[in-house]
Amino acid sequence: MTTAVVTGVGAVTPLGVGADVLHRRAVAGESGVVDGTGYCADFRPGDHLTRQQVRRTDRFTQLALVAAGEALAQAGWKAGSLPYAPERVATVIGCGLGGTSSFEGQHGVLAEQGDEYVSPFMVPSMMANAASAHLSMVYGLTGESLCVTSACSSGAQAVGTGMRLLAAGAADAVVVGGAESTTSRLVAAAFRNAGALSPTGTSVPFDRNRDGFLLGEGAGVLVLETAAGAARRGAEPLGSVLGYDATSDAHHLTAPEPGGRSAAAAVSLALAAAGAEPAELSYINAHGTGTLLNDRLESEALRSALGAALPAVPLSSSKAAIGHLLGAAGAVEAIATLQALRHATAPPTAGLREPDERLGALDLIRTARRLPVDRPGRALLGLSTSFGFGGHNAALVLASPGARKGRD
Repeated sequence: MTTAVVTGVGAVTPLGVGADVLHRRAVAGESGVVDGTGYCADFRPGDHLTRQQVRRTDRFTQLALVAAGEALAQAGWKAGSLPYAPERVATVIGCGLGGTSSFEGQHGVLAEQGDEYVSPFMVPSMMANAASAHLSMVYGLTGESLCVTSACSSGAQAVGTGMRLLAAGAADAVVVGGAESTTSRLVAAAFRNAGALSPTGTSVPFDRNRDGFLLGEGAGVLVLETAAGAARRGAEPLGSVLGYDATSDAHHLTAPEPGGRSAAAAVSLALAAAGAEPAELSYINAHGTGTLLNDRLESEALRSALGAALPAVPLSSSKAAIGHLLGAAGAVEAIATLQALRHATAPPTAGLREPDERLGALDLIRTARRLPVDRPGRALLGLSTSFGFGGHNAALVLASPGARKGRD
C-alpha cells in the first residue's frame, strides 16, 4: 500500500480546541470528562463559524469544520488556492450516529407544535454525510466525498479509505477523519440500558475497577498526501500512515467475537501492509473502552497479533481523558498516536491506578512516558486500534517523521 504522509492535523475534543492541546493535556494526565460526560466545553461554534453555518449544521458537523480548518491551515492549504486540482482531492469523514441533536430537537418541536414548525434543515443537518459534504463545499474539494459509517471504527476506517484512494491513484490528496456529538440523555440511556455505560460516572480502561465507558464528543481530521506530492510542494510531513487493514467478526451485532481472532487479524494485516514487525512498535493507543469484556478481548487480540513483543510496548487508552467519541474515536486516537510519536512522549490512561493483572502482561502507562529514540532522525512506529458494534475491526500503523530502523 502507498505510504500516506500526514501534512496537517486538527482536533476538537473535551480536552480543548486543537491537536496540540489534545496532546499536551493528555500527557499531563488531565481529563476533559466532567460529571460523566466528555463534552467539548471550550468549543463555541460562533467563535469559529459563520452565523449561517451554525444555523444550518448539527454540532458534529461544526466540530468537523473546525478540526478540518486547523488541519488544512497546518498543511498550508487555503480555500480557493489548493495545491492540487480540486477534482483530485477526496473527502472522507467517519461518523457513527450522525446529527442526533438535530433529530432530537426537532422531534420535540414536532410533538409540541406540529408538522409546520419542523425545520427544513433537519434532514441535511442530521444525515451522517453532512460533515464530509460541508467540508467539500467550504474548501471547494470536488473529488469523491463520502461518509464511512461503521460504529466506533468509523474514524479509523475513514483514514484507511483515504489511504486506499491515494494508493489506487483515485486522488492526489485526501481530507480524512471522524466527527461525532452524541452526548444526549437519550443516547446515554440506550447505552446504559445495554450495560455498556459506566454506572459510577468514571471510566478507566484496563483498571481492575473499570465498569464501562463514558460518552464524549469531538472531531479529528488529517490531511493525507503522497510523499512525492508533499515533496513537490515543499510540505514538511508530520509523520505518515504506513499501514491499515480492517476485518469483520461476523459474530454478533454488539458483542465482540470471543477470542478476538478477527481483531487480531486486523492488527496483523495492518502491520504487514506497513512492512513492520511487532517488535518495531514504540507505542500502542488501544481502543480501550473500559468495559470488562472489551478490554479483556482487546488484550487477547493484541497478544495473539503481537506475540512476545506485546509486554514491551507501552500502551494506553485516550478514552479515560475524552470519553468514547464513537464514530470520531478512531480518527482522534490516530492523531493522539501520531502526536505521541512526533513528540516521543506517550500519554497515560488518565486515572489508571490499579492495572488489572487478569489482562496478562501489558506495559500500561500510568504517567507520561518518554519513548526511546535510538538516534536522531529515526522514526518511531505506533499502532492505533478501533473496534465497533457490528463486529468492525480496524488498525492503523503510524510513524513519526524520519527513517525507519533498518531501512535507511
